[in-house]
Amino acid sequence: MSFRVYLEIFKALIAIILLFVLIINGRLLISSTRKGYKYIIIGFALIAFASVLDITDNFEVLNKFVIIGDTPYQAILEKIIGYICGSLFLAIGFWLWLPKVNELHNTHQKLKQSLDFEISLKHAIENEKTRLAVTLKSIGDGVISTDINTKIIMLNPVASQMTGWSEEEAIGKSIEKVFTIVKEGTDLPVESPINKVLETGEIVELANHTELISKDGNRINIADSGAPVRSTDGDIMGVVLVFRDVTSEKENFNEKLKSQKLESIGILAGGIAHDFNNLLMGIQGNLSLILNFYEIEDEIKELILDAGKASKRAAQLTKQLLTFSKGGEPNIQDVAIEKIIKETTGFILTGSNVKYQFEIDKNLCYAKVDKGQISQVIENLIINARQSMPKGGTITITLKNVSSEEVKQNKLTQKQYISITIKDTGYGIDAENLNKIFDPYFSTKSTGSGLGLATVFSIISKHNGKIKVTSKKGKGSAFTIYLPAGQKNVDNSLGNEKNANQSSPLKGKVLVMDDEAFIRKLLSVMLDKLGYEVLTAENGEEAIKIYKKFTIESGNQIKFVMLDLTIPGGMGGQETAKKLLEINKDVKMIVMSGYTDDPVVAMYKEYGFYAALSKPFDLEHFNNLLMKNFSS
Repeated sequence: MSFRVYLEIFKALIAIILLFVLIINGRLLISSTRKGYKYIIIGFALIAFASVLDITDNFEVLNKFVIIGDTPYQAILEKIIGYICGSLFLAIGFWLWLPKVNELHNTHQKLKQSLDFEISLKHAIENEKTRLAVTLKSIGDGVISTDINTKIIMLNPVASQMTGWSEEEAIGKSIEKVFTIVKEGTDLPVESPINKVLETGEIVELANHTELISKDGNRINIADSGAPVRSTDGDIMGVVLVFRDVTSEKENFNEKLKSQKLESIGILAGGIAHDFNNLLMGIQGNLSLILNFYEIEDEIKELILDAGKASKRAAQLTKQLLTFSKGGEPNIQDVAIEKIIKETTGFILTGSNVKYQFEIDKNLCYAKVDKGQISQVIENLIINARQSMPKGGTITITLKNVSSEEVKQNKLTQKQYISITIKDTGYGIDAENLNKIFDPYFSTKSTGSGLGLATVFSIISKHNGKIKVTSKKGKGSAFTIYLPAGQKNVDNSLGNEKNANQSSPLKGKVLVMDDEAFIRKLLSVMLDKLGYEVLTAENGEEAIKIYKKFTIESGNQIKFVMLDLTIPGGMGGQETAKKLLEINKDVKMIVMSGYTDDPVVAMYKEYGFYAALSKPFDLEHFNNLLMKNFSS
């Protein structure tokens, strides 16, 4: 067979295949109203018919299928009819179909654009969900989301940590099961904010003083708010709850509030204690004069001694009051604190049914403290611990150097600290009282003054320290004190360099300045009994005039000057001392004050004084001071 025959066979096969595809796979289209499609089928059918006729011309056995005839003209006519008519029908069919193809193309493009938009929207939603998940995981607040039936559908890591429930455990559970809240210090339940949101449809906030109880029983103070989650139609689909731990904020607020209370009371207490010490000075001083210079019966002497003891106890009470006042600033020095604590503890617990033990770091740093004030702190805490164990028990006192990490955790202001922990095995402190124990005048004891722990708090605060307490009912309490650490020991003695064993005081004139007439009279009697001639002044202005008269005009006849530190409405001791030093740089002065912890009293040498006296004082103490500082 020639190449032309093969070509005709190939053309026929192509036409038949196309016809088969159009009829079989496009039968649904044939039954449709799509224009031109039937014409195209007829056109391919005619072309296929003509191609078959071309093939039969080359095979004698197939010539009998020739329809028109077997002459050359007839064969040509068959081909013309087949190819021309077929091509005509194809042209008509495609002419009618092409607009529909274009319409289909446009529809396809729109569908493709819509699909691309849906895909990009899906990616955007997925990215937004990812960002939301990352945000919820990194946010510092706890977040819980519920459905309309208060069932949990989402829980972020912070909420998981605070509640103790993992997200897998929490999902599907009721909010009350996972988010258990009670009134602070009690087990009284608090209404869930989720229910309030569902009832009102508004944003709600949790009441103050609310605690969250975690799965393991731990309690933390929280603040939170709940908000409805609405659909596009405005219907509530669920609730989102946001809450945070405010325990540290509450502690800081309470400490600030306590400091403000103590500061307010301190202003009042300072003035009261100063005046009270002046009154005690009159009582204690006169009692000491009676005991030393008058013959009295033993029975009366015993009564006077009891009165003297009561006066000294009253003076100790004023020291606690004065701790609140502005004059109660500590005289800071580097001190070996363990010695003070051991001495104080041993003294208080001697003869009691309470045992005690120490745990002390080998290389414990010195503490930057006022020895007297810290002794008062330890005394109050040991007494409280002993009283909490009426049937006996054990007090464990731990002293250690504080690590830098612990300094940071407790938000301490200086670099190095030591800690003192006093732990007892007593009956503990009720939860509702734990935040009140440092308040002034709060006491659970019928005979308590409510000043002990308030004094402790004030002293520690003035030392740039911090005090914490942990307690469980029936399991004892532990007080931990943080104090700034020192580096080296110093000589804490305040004595004058002169020999204290010399016994004969210099006789001569003494100038006494005090605004209280009975104090001036008392000191005049004391000094007279000790062999001195006394000049008195009510204020600084008067004292300066008298001093000038007896030093400039009459020669240096005044041996020493006693100055009261505080003179209401007049020149006080500190200013008077400056002016006297301008007159005579060698003037010898003693400062007196009812503010026992005033910085001028604590560091008297820096202000030009030879010695200091804290009111009240008796004749014996006064004489010892004169012997030590003004003996020949």
